[in-house]
Amino acid sequence: MKKLFLALMMFAPLAALAQKFGHVNSQEIIQLMPEYNKAKTEMDALTKQYDNDLKSMQDEYNRKAASYDSTRTTLPDNIRQRREQELNDLAQRIQQSYQDNQQALAKASQEKMQVITTKLVDAIKQVGQAGGYVYIMDIAGGIPYISTTLSTDVTAEVKAKLGLK
Repeated sequence: MKKLFLALMMFAPLAALAQKFGHVNSQEIIQLMPEYNKAKTEMDALTKQYDNDLKSMQDEYNRKAASYDSTRTTLPDNIRQRREQELNDLAQRIQQSYQDNQQALAKASQEKMQVITTKLVDAIKQVGQAGGYVYIMDIAGGIPYISTTLSTDVTAEVKAKLGLK
């Protein structure tokens, strides 16, 4: 019994060394995914649309402000105050639109990236299970050091699983 216990204790460190560790560069993979390119194009179009809308509002503000400035001294007090209030309201609408657009862009980006990230994580899990890896680290997250002798780069395997070159 003691010999069996000793034998098990001697082989335990070898079993720990037999564990497989992998690493992957998720950013490299994501940038090759067609879903990413489609999402980027859609986000660029949405950003341009929001920028055009804000520019249109800003141009309207500038026209009204110029008109007000040129006639301010000749306007009665009640009309002058009303135009100032209109300019202030328009400036607030521009600011609110900018904030709303930023929130909408962030939400749209998150939704699009969630689908892409889920697909990538599923592929990494499949490669990990098929290869018998204990875990696979993402080097895109800024890991300062990975030993290439103890960890295998599985980026190419994940790309293959996703059908990417």
